[in-house]
Amino acid sequence: MSKSKKKKEDQPVRLKKSVIADRILLFMQKENTQAFNYKQIAHAIDANHPSNRMDIINILEDLALADILTEVSLGRYKIKGNRGTENEGYFMRRSNGKNAVVIDDEQIFVAERNSMHALNGDKVRVVVSASRRGAEPEAKVVEIIEAKEQVFIGTLRIENNYCALITDSKYLAADIIIPRGKLKGGKDGDKAIARITHWRDDEMNPRGEVVDILGKKGENTAEMHAILAEFGLPYKYPESVEKAANKIDAGITPEEIARREDFRDVTTFTIDPRDAKDFDDAISLRRLPNGHWEAGVHIADVTHYVTPGTIIDREAQNRATSVYLVDRTIPMLPEHLSNGICSLRPDEEKLTFSVVFELDDNANVINYRIGRTIIRSDRRFSYEEAQEIIEAGEGDYAEEMLQLNHFAQELRKQRFDNGALDFDRVEVRFEIDDNGKPLSVYFKQSKEANKLIEEFMLLANRTVAEFIGKQPSGKKAKTFVYRIHDNPDPEKLANMSLIAHRFGYKVKSDGRRKEMNSSLNRMLRDVKGKGEENLLSILALRSMSKAVYTTENIGHYGLAFDYYTHFTSPIRRYPDMMVHRLLQRYLDKGRSADKMRTEDFCKHSSDMEQLAANAERASIKYKQVEFLKDHIGEVYEGTVSGVTEWGIYVELKENMCEGLVPVRDLPDDFFDFDEKNYTLIGRRTHVKYTLGDQVKVVVARADLDKKLLDFALADKEGNPILSQRSSSTPRGRDTIADAKRRKKESSRKDKTKSKGKSKRRR
Repeated sequence: MSKSKKKKEDQPVRLKKSVIADRILLFMQKENTQAFNYKQIAHAIDANHPSNRMDIINILEDLALADILTEVSLGRYKIKGNRGTENEGYFMRRSNGKNAVVIDDEQIFVAERNSMHALNGDKVRVVVSASRRGAEPEAKVVEIIEAKEQVFIGTLRIENNYCALITDSKYLAADIIIPRGKLKGGKDGDKAIARITHWRDDEMNPRGEVVDILGKKGENTAEMHAILAEFGLPYKYPESVEKAANKIDAGITPEEIARREDFRDVTTFTIDPRDAKDFDDAISLRRLPNGHWEAGVHIADVTHYVTPGTIIDREAQNRATSVYLVDRTIPMLPEHLSNGICSLRPDEEKLTFSVVFELDDNANVINYRIGRTIIRSDRRFSYEEAQEIIEAGEGDYAEEMLQLNHFAQELRKQRFDNGALDFDRVEVRFEIDDNGKPLSVYFKQSKEANKLIEEFMLLANRTVAEFIGKQPSGKKAKTFVYRIHDNPDPEKLANMSLIAHRFGYKVKSDGRRKEMNSSLNRMLRDVKGKGEENLLSILALRSMSKAVYTTENIGHYGLAFDYYTHFTSPIRRYPDMMVHRLLQRYLDKGRSADKMRTEDFCKHSSDMEQLAANAERASIKYKQVEFLKDHIGEVYEGTVSGVTEWGIYVELKENMCEGLVPVRDLPDDFFDFDEKNYTLIGRRTHVKYTLGDQVKVVVARADLDKKLLDFALADKEGNPILSQRSSSTPRGRDTIADAKRRKKESSRKDKTKSKGKSKRRR
């Protein structure tokens, strides 16, 4: 059988719509207790042809309209049936009183009087009342099966006869009463962490104890630590872990060197951000006798020093990632390791794990080898220094730098020719003083030096994944950690394509990946500097899936790689440590690792990565609010970056800070939200506010406690345009829009805020 014929036979078959409908009903009836989205259903019924995706979505919507299925949450369906009176689920507590229990992805309202004071995330047993015509069903908690361990962050208020933590939590409206003996030395106005010890049914407020004091409210370190604690992330290292790390010696003995390939005499250097201390990757280059080039990607050999099951390994596994806030890094590994013996500092011998490539002049990989090595970096470059050499063509190691840059450009071209996506967003950065106060905002763009490193890291990651995962026909690949990126949401992609068409851009929303992504890249290039740039780039990002870690390889859609992993940053990512260990295990001809155990580690790492990203965004938001607090009343040009039923979000062009123009403050009219077209439409005036619109706004309010910015639309002279509704609304009183905003703002799509992410996190 020919290779081309075999590939054609392996392609998924397009099914008729009637066949798909029958398969969906059979599957949903069989799995009648669970809810599924279209991707899960497509996989379950073997309808994987790209053209069948929209068929499945349409059929699910039709079955829901026919009252055969119910949409339990956005895009997730289950078959309708008689619910038992008692069910188990997870409690969702909200500070606005809209509590709920989640049963099989369906949210059922729970009134506070029926909650038994369950906390957010508690596993509960509930009795669900039958729904009446025109009314939603309600649930009553009858037992808290499993209480989730959790803490709350807030500010201590200590008066003569009253001590309490005033919480910042969106999950708890009540203050926590703290006995004086449980304050742990806290004083009035301190930022603190507390846990609830008990909450009687007849009491309005829970009682608790202080776990830790973070510092005075408003102090930078206290507020940054509060953000970490809010997301359940550690903000300090246990002393026992620090002590264990400090006992580790570099241990580069003659015996260890003899076991490794020696690159100490090969030109090698690092390129990192100017303020970096943990250098976990270096690049070497030399000309081979046959005229080809040898480029080495050398990665810190962290697992040589951190062995499985040790106290350091357990701590790293729990953290899973370093966390990068606006003004600090909270490392995954103790500094003795991350900034010391593992960091590839110049003029120091370092142990590394390397992928070494033989390349021709066009960056085609002729051969490669993977193994443990020893290096001695000749120079530490910042991205700015490397960029100067690339632009000027001269400087330290200019020949090697220019040759590597040439290779990187060729590798990048190959990627895009294969259908990789080109999301090139600007990063926002703050200049801050010694006290953490933001003084100014600047933008960081990815230049050739950044892309040089990016391309070689991508090449190393892909090569390692292929080495393990790409096996001959009939041979099963061993358990491994992959970094996957699923196909985009077809419904969102189709919607984005329609909106792009209105601006004159043609974006394919189905067909072959290469053709779809080429059209998307073309649009992203063509919109640069135009009014619709923000709108269309945001919609394109929103249509994409999130990249995650898993043992089940499906490839990386955005990079257009069939195999991809994370091998290049073991100092700051635990999955990379897992990859190093598995790689050496298989190089030593070891048996396949336990798949379920590895998958559990992958899921934990994906979850922790998301928490770290949320904390990073929260720290950026805090600094944005803190920065604009000194600019109340000033006028800025901006772009509508989000549209919701409670108002429009505007991103300022000058500093990329984002705030809300509440719907109550829009010029006098009542506005309806067109969710599909991301538009608010005035009922009387027919005025429209749409994603991507250019507007002028005044900074109206900056609330550091809630990390919220309010803007008001401004006229041509820069005067705020306020509606009569807003002027008659007392500032201290909440409106319905406020309540909805607090509930929903935290769950806005991550992809609308990609500007803070580094390219090297893919």
